[in-house]
Amino acid sequence: VQLVESGGGLVQPGGSLTLSCAASGFPFTNYAMNWYRQAPGKERNWVTVITSAGDSTNYAESVKGRFTISRNNIKNTVYLQMNSLKPEDTAVYYCNVRVRNTNYWGQGTQVTVSS
Repeated sequence: VQLVESGGGLVQPGGSLTLSCAASGFPFTNYAMNWYRQAPGKERNWVTVITSAGDSTNYAESVKGRFTISRNNIKNTVYLQMNSLKPEDTAVYYCNVRVRNTNYWGQGTQVTVSS
């Protein structure tokens, strides 16, 4: 299993970013996909999930209405569209999948929200 995140960067408060996670090594269309984030000095927290077919999503309260998860089952890629970014969204963002009771993580991509 390999997960490779991209798309992070520095953005001003109120701005937008789209993260991508390219997946390989497992049957992507069979698995729900998650995004987590970890701020400096804090634990890693769940952000959002999308079902294998992409027909249902769920979000942490802190990002509901601002973030949108989606997936392309042809490209084996999951996305995180982030709007109205706040300084408290600053974190390393990780893609996650649980395959046969094992959690797999990407290397993460840094998102910094600052003026």
